[in-house]
Amino acid sequence: MTTLTPHHDGSPLYVSDLAPQLGDVVTVRLRVPAGYGPLAAVRTRSNPDHEPEWTDAALLGTVDGWDWWEAPVTVRNPRHGYRWLLVHDDRRVEWLNQTGLHQLETLDAEDFALVAYPSPPAWLADAVMYQVFPDRFARSAQADEHPTPEWAIAASWDTPVDPVMPGRSQQFYGGDLDGVIEKLDHLVSLGVNLLYLTPIFPAASNHRYDASSFHSVDPLLGGDQAYIRLIEAAHARGIRVIGDLTSNHSGDRHEWFQAALGHPGAPEEEFYYFTDDANTEYVSWLGTPTLPKFNWASQELRRRFIEGPDSVVAKWLKPPYSADGWRIDVANMTGRLGDVDLNAEVRQLLRRTMIEINADTILLGESTNDAASDLQGDGWHGAMTYPSFTRPLWGWLSEPTGTPFLTAEGVERTEPWFFGQPIGGIPRYTARQFVDAVVRFTASIPWRVRLGNMQPLDTHDTGRFATNAGPGTIPVAVGLMVTLPGLPVVFAGDEFGLVGAEGEDSRTPIPWGTETQPDVAERLAVYRELIALRRAHPTLSTGGLRWVHVDDDSVVFTRESADETLLVLASKAGADAELPAGALPGAAAAEAVFGDATLAVAEDGAVLLSADGPVFAVWRLAGVVVPAPLPAAGERADEVSRGVASSAQLTPAEQVASA
Repeated sequence: MTTLTPHHDGSPLYVSDLAPQLGDVVTVRLRVPAGYGPLAAVRTRSNPDHEPEWTDAALLGTVDGWDWWEAPVTVRNPRHGYRWLLVHDDRRVEWLNQTGLHQLETLDAEDFALVAYPSPPAWLADAVMYQVFPDRFARSAQADEHPTPEWAIAASWDTPVDPVMPGRSQQFYGGDLDGVIEKLDHLVSLGVNLLYLTPIFPAASNHRYDASSFHSVDPLLGGDQAYIRLIEAAHARGIRVIGDLTSNHSGDRHEWFQAALGHPGAPEEEFYYFTDDANTEYVSWLGTPTLPKFNWASQELRRRFIEGPDSVVAKWLKPPYSADGWRIDVANMTGRLGDVDLNAEVRQLLRRTMIEINADTILLGESTNDAASDLQGDGWHGAMTYPSFTRPLWGWLSEPTGTPFLTAEGVERTEPWFFGQPIGGIPRYTARQFVDAVVRFTASIPWRVRLGNMQPLDTHDTGRFATNAGPGTIPVAVGLMVTLPGLPVVFAGDEFGLVGAEGEDSRTPIPWGTETQPDVAERLAVYRELIALRRAHPTLSTGGLRWVHVDDDSVVFTRESADETLLVLASKAGADAELPAGALPGAAAAEAVFGDATLAVAEDGAVLLSADGPVFAVWRLAGVVVPAPLPAAGERADEVSRGVASSAQLTPAEQVASA
């Protein structure tokens, strides 16, 4: 049986202000099982300007078997980290941070964090994203009028995707933006409210990450007017739209690069990293010559691309386009090359310009591996990142079949693709390892930023999860996507049951007209019901997260707020979990809202959860009751800030002795 432990997270139950300013006093609360300890003292420890600062917590009261403690924290840095110190009567010391409870001192990087940078728009927390790869989504009648470009290999809508070069980047299906408009009601029926388009600028590839200009929409997609029509039609349906911008590189056909290529002394030569005097050799993304890398030391590049109302970034956020934000491609490498690291400057400049143009827009960065160092609230509102959800989910719920597929070089493989990692295929994780990975890769990210992290099962850059999903696990995976903290992402086609072994295989044209086929209709129903669950319960957007049971097969957690508690059970196999008395106050009145599982309450208040086979189930309980607050933190901040002043200079051992 799981043992109850103290809990804190960044949600409103525990933090009085998620958007503080420097100098503000924020009240933070700790929830401790009644009888835990006994405790001689509870304190917070911050580290402003890298000098420890302490505040003493006061006991608010006890409700439903939990003691609630409250302490003030003064926000002294834009990212202000803090942790909890629990001093037991027997002089044992425990520390609580975002990785959990510890006997030894913990790392500052894994502290809870208050963020004083400008906050994201409120709508981001409520968003459910749908990703469209324009060439493969839908063709309008106007698409037939567009000639096949000179670089392209024409394909009909039912032609299989060619994953081998040159077809990999040049196979051309001709989807366009008016085709997207015609299918917006499909998005409405799914319940999504945020549309993310991969690049729409003119280019010499089907993916368009090699833009030849950032100042116009590709005529093959319908041009600027089609983009305006799409955004207006989406907004009319309550759907926001964000674009995709390559800040790390342009295409080799880009007007800026062509002005500098072979032209030493051209103003644009400072935009790139030319390595010879003739401006014919240059640094490119991962050695791909069609993607020359930007040099963000150039002030003129910054002016044209990002700074001010006339920049590329600003243009598409203003009328008549009025897009709702950007996803930035290869954000992790932007401004970085060897001993040069201008990434923070670029992301902060992007954020500043977007706030100036329209503060109600979002900025998401692609950072496919550990993104924590870049996700501290100063730039990106969140990231397209895989180790904090997607990769561990694959490791837990996949059952690879060894189906052969072709690489870009035409080599046949049966070893399943796993995000480009040469580790012998998809690793085998238990449910416990899934949770450990989620905790590890979110522990250094402030709660507010974590809520903006994209949380896909797959994207246009990956294989599709369904390709290797274990039997019966699709509802489990989709359910976790919509109930764990973060931004749910549906890659167009997942709801049709499409498969694909790796990134190119996954970019399959959408099989419109198959919606009534039994297997497709069943998959669509799963997505619609689970997205509806997310949209119907705001607690799933902003509520706290508390893991209440984890074993090798099953995960049980709550998303909690003052208004409601949602209890979530996810299991790859049969579930048989016992939660201790006090873990779920009011469990006897739990209302089943999704899935087929049994919840029973024992005489002592323990909760028993059971189910057969793969299962995803959700129950609704009453909201969490917090004791009445003490006097405002500002009224007693002088007494406890720097905790109490003299204790700020004490070592942890001296803190224990003074308890």
